Amino acid sequence: MLKPLLIEIGVEELPAVPLLKEMKNIEKKYADILEKYSLLSEFEFYYTPRRLVMWHREFKVQQDDSVEEFFGAPLAVAYKNGEPTKAAEGFARKCGVSLEELSTADKGGKEVLYYKKDVAGKPSAELLPEIIRTWIKSLDFGKSMRWGSLHESFIRPIRWVNVQLDDVLVPMHMYGVDAAKTTRVHRIANFNPVKITGAKEYFETLKNGGVTLFQQEREEKILTDIKTIEKEYGLNVEIDEELFAEVVAITENPTALLGSFDKGFLRLPPEVIITSMKEHQRYFPVFKDGKLMNKFVVVSNALTDDFSEVIAGNERVLRPRLADGLFFYDNDLKNGLSTKGLEKVAFFKGLGTVANKIKREEKIANALYAKYKPDAKQEDLNRAIELAKADLMSEMVYEFTELQGLMGYYYAKEAGESDAVALAIKEQYLPEGEESALPSTPLSAIVAMSIKLDTLLGLFSVNEIPTGSRDPFALRRAVNGIIRIVNEYGFEFDIVETLKELAKNYDAIDLEKLENFILERIRRYYKVNPSIVEAVLVSGERELLALGRKIEALNTLVNSEGFEEVSSTFKRVANITKDIDLTAALHVNENLFTEEAEKTLYKRYKEVTSKTYESYEEELDALLGLKPELDAFFDNVMVNVEDEQLKNNRKALVASIYKSILNIADIKEVSI
Repeated sequence: MLKPLLIEIGVEELPAVPLLKEMKNIEKKYADILEKYSLLSEFEFYYTPRRLVMWHREFKVQQDDSVEEFFGAPLAVAYKNGEPTKAAEGFARKCGVSLEELSTADKGGKEVLYYKKDVAGKPSAELLPEIIRTWIKSLDFGKSMRWGSLHESFIRPIRWVNVQLDDVLVPMHMYGVDAAKTTRVHRIANFNPVKITGAKEYFETLKNGGVTLFQQEREEKILTDIKTIEKEYGLNVEIDEELFAEVVAITENPTALLGSFDKGFLRLPPEVIITSMKEHQRYFPVFKDGKLMNKFVVVSNALTDDFSEVIAGNERVLRPRLADGLFFYDNDLKNGLSTKGLEKVAFFKGLGTVANKIKREEKIANALYAKYKPDAKQEDLNRAIELAKADLMSEMVYEFTELQGLMGYYYAKEAGESDAVALAIKEQYLPEGEESALPSTPLSAIVAMSIKLDTLLGLFSVNEIPTGSRDPFALRRAVNGIIRIVNEYGFEFDIVETLKELAKNYDAIDLEKLENFILERIRRYYKVNPSIVEAVLVSGERELLALGRKIEALNTLVNSEGFEEVSSTFKRVANITKDIDLTAALHVNENLFTEEAEKTLYKRYKEVTSKTYESYEEELDALLGLKPELDAFFDNVMVNVEDEQLKNNRKALVASIYKSILNIADIKEVSI
């Protein structure tokens, strides 16, 4: 029999960020527990800042009956001379029956002791308290707290529990609270518990009490309000996805409102205003024609028909925040952009100060400048490296650490530094992620690479190597960033030779570990069949730019029609040449050819390898195009003949072809 089930866990206001981080696990954990108890059924999960709700339109009122089977020792072990052994007696005790009630069954070709027991399903109402407690304890929000005299902890104090199966209260006690047929509506509507008789009344009570239970409805309401504001005032509201999710999580009765601030604050860099609004107040910035306006959108949780006081209150709160920002900004401009003091700011144990880091970055930057010869001034490069961390000493960055680099850009512009220098300071950490923008100039790209490379080399030099998911200095992201920059700007970067040269400025670095770390990132960076990446790596290629191009070329051909047939031919080539040292010079003597097929193959091979190709894809396509001649060779020519000289010559011919392909990738590593 199926009946509706409502579970509501009432809490004090849940912090949005921990809740959202655990959100993807909440339903899965609950479903796993239900499955364990043989009570899994469809359900919906809802939340507001003050409640976690599970709603089943249909839920089993009782577990299904089941059968438990028990298998014991083989009969030869269970009985000796017709008498039961301790093994038999122990099995009977385990099953809770006498020896006479046991039977036998075949298992693994042996006759063993066996017992089957019919198990009646338990009423769901008996199991739900344990299920709910297990679910709540499984939730991981990071930090938790205790309250009152309880020893148990949760992210916030639990204040009420409401569990109803077919509108009948399921008695339970959890975290010092007895379940009751009550809920809580919006505090402005009613601060006290509200009695409900069943699920239908529960949903109606919340709706009438100013609580939008369904998070999707809250999302739609906020977006509708924002669109109305945009249309009415001709504005554009920037909706940050993470901020939007937070706002949905902290409101029960959301209403988007338009507020404003003094135009004088627009003298601040836009990012300062936006950061202040987002980080401290959870406001959405407002633009018109791409320009930041002296307005903001706040999502109120108030239950009222007159929001004028709500708007005025939020405007009052924002004003001192922006005033502080303007004070910091003016002070920083007055003090100028300077690196004085960075010699006292520690970078990492064993790697000195930030001033020491700047000097190391400068050496890397100049080495890369000499290597890549960008169309940029070297003095601009050195100046950008010198000033990149200068804003760490500013009051603004002390207050808003996430603006480091960006504030350096504004201060450099105000100080009269060149546009190239200011831009390189601004873009020094790019790219910051997979979807992040890249540095926009070669100069900025070299600055960004230098900073990433110093962090990578420096931390490896003090054996601070990421393990598991732990990567506090984002070294994996740094490698991904270097790969992206190299591919974007066509910078050749050999992870063996170049890093060996750059590593001279650091104490002992295990370059093999560093190489393997980078190779592992390469394996994860390219979103292709993993065997394609491996095929290129096995070929010995270690230059990042060429690696990327070879992977792309091979991926294109692997995904083309007919590659499977081509692959089988060249895997046969690989097998024939497996005992040949492909690193050594190979000599093919045309005078030893006796068959037309080998003459034709060699002629076509010479034609293919004598050409110059514009891309690895074109070259690889031409080499793999030798398939018909190779097939004819294998059909008509015996390689392993008794004549040693003839055999070696034929092997050398096949090996020469494979060696040419191996310059790009080892085809035999590709699995389709």
